Amino acid sequence: MAQQQVMQQQTKPAVGIKNLSNFLNSDAVKQKFAQILGQKANGFIASVLSLVNANQSLANADQNSIYMAAMVAASLDLPINPNLGLAYIVPYNQRQADGTYKQVAQFQLGYRGFKQLAQRSGQFLTINDTDVREGEIINHNRLSGEMEFAWKQNSTERLKSKIVGYVSYFKLLNGFESTFFMTVEEIEAHAKKYSQTYKKYGTGLWKDEFEGMAKKTVTKLNLSKNAPLSIEMQRAIVTDQATINNFDPNNEDTLEVEAEYVDNHDQVSQQQMIAEKEYDRISRHIESSTTLDQLKQVEQLLKDDNQIISFDDKKKELEQALKNAKKA
Repeated sequence: MAQQQVMQQQTKPAVGIKNLSNFLNSDAVKQKFAQILGQKANGFIASVLSLVNANQSLANADQNSIYMAAMVAASLDLPINPNLGLAYIVPYNQRQADGTYKQVAQFQLGYRGFKQLAQRSGQFLTINDTDVREGEIINHNRLSGEMEFAWKQNSTERLKSKIVGYVSYFKLLNGFESTFFMTVEEIEAHAKKYSQTYKKYGTGLWKDEFEGMAKKTVTKLNLSKNAPLSIEMQRAIVTDQATINNFDPNNEDTLEVEAEYVDNHDQVSQQQMIAEKEYDRISRHIESSTTLDQLKQVEQLLKDDNQIISFDDKKKELEQALKNAKKA
Protein backbone atom coordinates (compact mmCIF):
# COMPACT_ATOMS: atom_id res chain seq x y z
CA MET A 1 0.00 0.00 0.00
CA ALA A 2 2.80 2.42 0.92
CA GLN A 3 4.50 1.66 -2.41
CA GLN A 4 1.27 2.50 -4.26
CA GLN A 5 0.93 5.75 -2.31
CA VAL A 6 4.49 6.69 -3.25
CA MET A 7 3.91 5.95 -6.92
CA GLN A 8 0.62 7.83 -6.96
CA GLN A 9 2.44 10.95 -5.83
CA GLN A 10 4.56 10.68 -8.99
CA THR A 11 1.88 11.08 -11.67
CA LYS A 12 3.76 14.07 -13.10
CA PRO A 13 7.52 14.42 -13.55
CA ALA A 14 8.95 16.62 -10.81
CA VAL A 15 12.42 18.07 -10.54
CA GLY A 16 14.39 20.37 -8.26
CA ILE A 17 15.91 20.00 -4.83
CA LYS A 18 12.92 21.59 -3.07
CA ASN A 19 10.43 19.20 -4.69
CA LEU A 20 12.72 16.27 -3.97
CA SER A 21 13.17 17.29 -0.34
CA ASN A 22 9.41 17.54 0.17
CA PHE A 23 8.92 14.18 -1.53
CA LEU A 24 11.64 12.24 0.33
CA ASN A 25 10.58 13.72 3.66
CA SER A 26 6.92 12.85 3.16
CA ASP A 27 5.55 10.32 5.64
CA ALA A 28 4.98 7.61 3.02
CA VAL A 29 8.52 7.76 1.66
CA LYS A 30 10.19 8.05 5.06
CA GLN A 31 8.22 5.01 6.16
CA LYS A 32 9.51 3.01 3.17
CA PHE A 33 13.14 3.85 3.97
CA ALA A 34 12.58 3.20 7.68
CA GLN A 35 11.26 -0.29 6.92
CA ILE A 36 14.57 -1.05 5.20
CA LEU A 37 17.15 0.95 7.13
CA GLY A 38 15.57 1.46 10.55
CA GLN A 39 17.24 4.28 12.46
CA LYS A 40 19.64 4.93 9.59
CA ALA A 41 16.79 6.09 7.32
CA ASN A 42 16.91 9.81 8.13
CA GLY A 43 20.66 9.95 7.64
CA PHE A 44 20.37 8.11 4.34
CA ILE A 45 17.68 10.50 3.05
CA ALA A 46 19.86 13.45 4.08
CA SER A 47 22.79 11.98 2.12
CA VAL A 48 20.60 11.67 -1.00
CA LEU A 49 19.54 15.30 -0.72
CA SER A 50 23.13 16.40 -0.16
CA LEU A 51 24.24 14.48 -3.25
CA VAL A 52 21.52 15.97 -5.43
CA ASN A 53 22.09 19.46 -4.07
CA ALA A 54 25.74 19.26 -5.13
CA ASN A 55 24.94 18.06 -8.66
CA GLN A 56 22.84 20.33 -10.87
CA SER A 57 22.20 17.54 -13.41
CA LEU A 58 20.74 15.35 -10.65
CA ALA A 59 18.72 18.29 -9.37
CA ASN A 60 17.14 18.48 -12.84
CA ALA A 61 16.48 14.73 -13.00
CA ASP A 62 13.05 13.17 -12.60
CA GLN A 63 12.65 12.68 -8.85
CA ASN A 64 10.99 9.27 -9.18
CA SER A 65 14.15 7.93 -10.84
CA ILE A 66 16.22 9.40 -7.98
CA TYR A 67 13.90 7.82 -5.44
CA MET A 68 14.07 4.40 -7.10
CA ALA A 69 17.87 4.51 -7.35
CA ALA A 70 18.08 5.49 -3.69
CA MET A 71 15.65 2.71 -2.76
CA VAL A 72 17.86 0.12 -4.48
CA ALA A 73 20.95 1.44 -2.66
CA ALA A 74 19.03 1.31 0.63
CA SER A 75 17.86 -2.27 -0.01
CA LEU A 76 21.50 -3.25 -0.51
CA ASP A 77 22.49 -1.26 2.60
CA LEU A 78 25.13 0.65 0.63
CA PRO A 79 25.81 4.35 1.28
CA ILE A 80 25.84 6.57 -1.80
CA ASN A 81 28.71 8.78 -0.70
CA PRO A 82 30.86 9.00 -3.88
CA ASN A 83 34.04 9.07 -1.78
CA LEU A 84 33.35 5.52 -0.55
CA GLY A 85 33.04 4.02 -4.04
CA LEU A 86 30.28 1.60 -3.01
CA ALA A 87 27.23 2.92 -4.88
CA TYR A 88 26.34 5.95 -6.97
CA ILE A 89 23.33 7.82 -8.30
CA VAL A 90 24.32 9.18 -11.71
CA PRO A 91 22.40 11.57 -14.02
CA TYR A 92 21.75 10.60 -17.65
CA ASN A 93 19.87 11.99 -20.63
CA GLN A 94 17.14 9.52 -21.61
CA ARG A 95 15.84 9.78 -25.16
CA GLN A 96 12.02 9.90 -25.37
CA ALA A 97 9.75 8.57 -28.11
CA ASP A 98 9.28 12.07 -29.55
CA GLY A 99 13.02 12.55 -29.91
CA THR A 100 13.42 14.85 -26.91
CA TYR A 101 15.55 14.02 -23.88
CA LYS A 102 14.60 13.73 -20.22
CA GLN A 103 17.09 13.90 -17.37
CA VAL A 104 16.92 10.75 -15.25
CA ALA A 105 18.93 9.17 -12.45
CA GLN A 106 20.66 5.83 -12.85
CA PHE A 107 21.78 3.48 -10.07
CA GLN A 108 25.37 2.32 -10.37
CA LEU A 109 27.32 -0.03 -8.15
CA GLY A 110 31.02 0.58 -7.55
CA TYR A 111 33.47 -2.31 -7.65
CA ARG A 112 33.92 -1.97 -3.89
CA GLY A 113 30.15 -2.42 -3.60
CA PHE A 114 30.29 -5.72 -5.48
CA LYS A 115 33.10 -6.91 -3.23
CA GLN A 116 31.22 -5.92 -0.08
CA LEU A 117 28.09 -7.79 -1.17
CA ALA A 118 30.19 -10.85 -1.91
CA GLN A 119 31.82 -10.73 1.51
CA ARG A 120 28.44 -10.36 3.22
CA SER A 121 27.25 -13.64 1.74
CA GLY A 122 29.61 -15.51 4.06
CA GLN A 123 30.79 -17.81 1.25
CA PHE A 124 34.02 -16.01 0.32
CA LEU A 125 37.40 -16.62 1.91
CA THR A 126 38.98 -13.81 -0.11
CA ILE A 127 38.16 -11.53 -3.04
CA ASN A 128 40.46 -9.02 -4.71
CA ASP A 129 41.22 -7.18 -7.94
CA THR A 130 44.25 -5.40 -9.37
CA ASP A 131 45.78 -3.97 -12.49
CA VAL A 132 48.30 -6.17 -14.31
CA ARG A 133 51.55 -4.65 -15.55
CA GLU A 134 53.65 -5.56 -18.56
CA GLY A 135 55.73 -8.68 -17.89
CA GLU A 136 53.63 -9.91 -14.94
CA ILE A 137 51.71 -12.60 -16.88
CA ILE A 138 53.79 -15.77 -16.98
CA ASN A 139 51.26 -18.25 -18.32
CA HIS A 140 47.59 -18.33 -19.32
CA ASN A 141 46.03 -21.75 -19.87
CA ARG A 142 43.14 -20.99 -22.23
CA LEU A 143 41.56 -24.41 -21.67
CA SER A 144 41.49 -24.47 -17.86
CA GLY A 145 41.39 -20.69 -17.44
CA GLU A 146 44.26 -20.85 -14.96
CA MET A 147 46.73 -17.97 -14.97
CA GLU A 148 50.19 -17.63 -13.48
CA PHE A 149 51.54 -14.22 -12.48
CA ALA A 150 54.92 -12.93 -11.31
CA TRP A 151 54.12 -9.69 -9.52
CA LYS A 152 56.71 -6.94 -9.48
CA GLN A 153 57.46 -6.25 -5.82
CA ASN A 154 59.13 -2.85 -6.14
CA SER A 155 56.18 -0.45 -6.20
CA THR A 156 58.17 2.44 -7.67
CA GLU A 157 59.48 0.34 -10.54
CA ARG A 158 56.11 -1.33 -11.03
CA LEU A 159 54.34 2.01 -11.55
CA LYS A 160 56.72 2.72 -14.43
CA SER A 161 55.47 -0.38 -16.28
CA LYS A 162 52.56 -0.21 -18.71
CA ILE A 163 49.16 -1.52 -17.56
CA VAL A 164 48.17 -4.38 -19.88
CA GLY A 165 44.96 -5.50 -18.16
CA TYR A 166 42.93 -6.01 -15.00
CA VAL A 167 42.18 -9.18 -13.05
CA SER A 168 39.63 -10.28 -10.46
CA TYR A 169 40.22 -13.21 -8.11
CA PHE A 170 38.13 -14.91 -5.44
CA LYS A 171 38.30 -18.05 -3.34
CA LEU A 172 35.28 -19.57 -1.63
CA LEU A 173 35.27 -21.25 1.76
CA ASN A 174 34.68 -24.58 0.00
CA GLY A 175 38.00 -24.17 -1.83
CA PHE A 176 36.67 -23.11 -5.25
CA GLU A 177 38.84 -20.45 -6.90
CA SER A 178 38.20 -18.22 -9.90
CA THR A 179 40.46 -15.82 -11.79
CA PHE A 180 39.03 -13.52 -14.46
CA PHE A 181 41.37 -11.40 -16.60
CA MET A 182 40.72 -8.86 -19.34
CA THR A 183 43.25 -6.95 -21.40
CA VAL A 184 42.99 -3.16 -21.62
CA GLU A 185 41.85 -3.60 -25.23
CA GLU A 186 39.09 -6.01 -24.19
CA ILE A 187 37.94 -3.60 -21.48
CA GLU A 188 37.94 -0.71 -23.96
CA ALA A 189 35.76 -2.79 -26.33
CA HIS A 190 33.45 -3.67 -23.43
CA ALA A 191 33.13 0.01 -22.47
CA LYS A 192 32.21 1.03 -26.01
CA LYS A 193 29.68 -1.79 -26.28
CA TYR A 194 27.92 -1.02 -23.02
CA SER A 195 28.24 2.78 -22.89
CA GLN A 196 26.97 4.78 -25.82
CA THR A 197 28.28 7.95 -24.14
CA TYR A 198 31.83 6.60 -24.10
CA LYS A 199 31.53 5.13 -27.60
CA LYS A 200 30.24 8.32 -29.21
CA TYR A 201 31.88 11.06 -27.19
CA GLY A 202 34.62 9.45 -25.10
CA THR A 203 33.10 10.98 -21.97
CA GLY A 204 31.39 9.85 -18.78
CA LEU A 205 32.56 7.54 -15.99
CA TRP A 206 34.60 5.42 -18.38
CA LYS A 207 36.76 8.44 -19.15
CA ASP A 208 36.83 10.01 -15.70
CA GLU A 209 37.17 6.78 -13.68
CA PHE A 210 38.63 4.25 -16.12
CA GLU A 211 40.58 2.26 -13.53
CA GLY A 212 37.61 1.98 -11.18
CA MET A 213 35.28 1.00 -14.03
CA ALA A 214 37.82 -1.55 -15.30
CA LYS A 215 38.14 -3.15 -11.86
CA LYS A 216 34.37 -3.13 -11.52
CA THR A 217 34.01 -4.85 -14.91
CA VAL A 218 36.32 -7.77 -14.13
CA THR A 219 34.87 -8.10 -10.61
CA LYS A 220 31.27 -8.03 -11.81
CA LEU A 221 31.87 -10.49 -14.65
CA ASN A 222 33.86 -12.86 -12.45
CA LEU A 223 31.14 -12.90 -9.80
CA SER A 224 28.19 -13.09 -12.22
CA LYS A 225 29.76 -15.90 -14.27
CA ASN A 226 31.49 -17.98 -11.61
CA ALA A 227 30.28 -17.19 -8.09
CA PRO A 228 27.19 -18.28 -6.14
CA LEU A 229 24.75 -15.37 -6.32
CA SER A 230 22.98 -14.25 -3.16
CA ILE A 231 19.65 -12.41 -3.44
CA GLU A 232 21.52 -9.14 -2.84
CA MET A 233 24.06 -9.93 -5.55
CA GLN A 234 21.33 -10.82 -8.06
CA ARG A 235 19.59 -7.53 -7.27
CA ALA A 236 22.84 -5.63 -7.71
CA ILE A 237 23.54 -7.18 -11.11
CA VAL A 238 20.02 -6.52 -12.38
CA THR A 239 19.89 -2.89 -11.24
CA ASP A 240 23.47 -1.83 -11.92
CA GLN A 241 23.69 0.95 -14.53
CA ALA A 242 19.90 1.09 -14.84
CA THR A 243 17.15 3.62 -14.44
CA ILE A 244 14.67 1.89 -12.14
CA ASN A 245 11.04 2.34 -13.12
CA ASN A 246 9.52 0.15 -10.42
CA PHE A 247 11.06 -1.76 -7.54
CA ASP A 248 9.72 -3.42 -4.41
CA PRO A 249 12.52 -4.04 -1.88
CA ASN A 250 10.37 -6.61 -0.07
CA ASN A 251 10.08 -8.81 -3.17
CA GLU A 252 12.98 -11.26 -3.26
CA ASP A 253 12.25 -12.12 -6.89
CA THR A 254 14.94 -9.94 -8.49
CA LEU A 255 13.54 -10.64 -11.95
CA GLU A 256 10.50 -8.49 -11.13
CA VAL A 257 12.54 -5.27 -11.19
CA GLU A 258 11.46 -2.93 -14.00
CA ALA A 259 14.61 -1.27 -15.31
CA GLU A 260 15.92 0.52 -18.38
CA TYR A 261 19.59 0.59 -19.31
CA VAL A 262 19.53 4.12 -20.69
CA ASP A 263 23.20 4.37 -21.69
CA ASN A 264 23.30 1.09 -23.57
CA HIS A 265 21.16 0.35 -26.59
CA ASP A 266 22.53 -3.21 -26.81
CA GLN A 267 22.26 -4.20 -23.15
CA VAL A 268 22.22 -7.96 -22.67
CA SER A 269 19.29 -8.93 -20.47
CA GLN A 270 20.67 -9.21 -16.94
CA GLN A 271 17.45 -10.88 -15.88
CA GLN A 272 17.90 -13.58 -18.50
CA MET A 273 21.51 -14.13 -17.47
CA ILE A 274 20.55 -14.64 -13.84
CA ALA A 275 17.63 -16.91 -14.77
CA GLU A 276 19.94 -19.11 -16.86
CA LYS A 277 22.56 -19.22 -14.10
CA GLU A 278 19.95 -20.21 -11.52
CA TYR A 279 18.61 -22.93 -13.83
CA ASP A 280 22.11 -24.36 -14.25
CA ARG A 281 22.72 -24.19 -10.50
CA ILE A 282 19.56 -26.17 -9.74
CA SER A 283 20.43 -28.77 -12.38
CA ARG A 284 23.93 -29.21 -10.97
CA HIS A 285 22.53 -29.45 -7.44
CA ILE A 286 20.18 -32.27 -8.47
CA GLU A 287 22.99 -34.14 -10.22
CA SER A 288 25.45 -33.82 -7.33
CA SER A 289 23.02 -34.55 -4.46
CA THR A 290 24.10 -37.50 -2.33
CA THR A 291 21.26 -37.46 0.24
CA LEU A 292 17.50 -36.93 0.11
CA ASP A 293 17.73 -33.95 2.45
CA GLN A 294 20.25 -32.33 0.14
CA LEU A 295 18.09 -33.01 -2.90
CA LYS A 296 14.95 -31.57 -1.28
CA GLN A 297 16.66 -28.18 -0.91
CA VAL A 298 15.71 -27.40 -4.53
CA GLU A 299 12.34 -29.17 -4.67
CA GLN A 300 10.38 -25.89 -4.64
CA LEU A 301 12.70 -24.26 -7.19
CA LEU A 302 12.28 -26.60 -10.16
CA LYS A 303 11.78 -24.59 -13.37
CA ASP A 304 10.39 -26.98 -15.97
CA ASP A 305 9.47 -30.59 -16.80
CA ASN A 306 13.08 -31.53 -17.52
CA GLN A 307 14.16 -30.56 -14.03
CA ILE A 308 11.11 -32.27 -12.50
CA ILE A 309 12.00 -35.51 -14.29
CA SER A 310 15.66 -35.23 -13.24
CA PHE A 311 14.58 -34.55 -9.67
CA ASP A 312 12.23 -37.55 -9.57
CA ASP A 313 14.86 -39.86 -11.10
CA LYS A 314 17.48 -38.72 -8.59
CA LYS A 315 15.01 -39.13 -5.73
CA LYS A 316 14.27 -42.73 -6.76
CA GLU A 317 17.99 -43.41 -7.07
CA LEU A 318 18.72 -42.07 -3.58
CA GLU A 319 15.72 -43.86 -2.04
CA GLN A 320 16.90 -47.15 -3.55
CA ALA A 321 20.44 -46.54 -2.29
CA LEU A 322 19.03 -45.90 1.19
CA LYS A 323 17.05 -49.15 1.10
CA ASN A 324 20.09 -51.11 -0.04
CA ALA A 325 22.17 -49.57 2.77
CA LYS A 326 19.59 -50.59 5.37
CA LYS A 327 19.50 -54.18 4.05
CA ALA A 328 23.27 -54.37 4.22
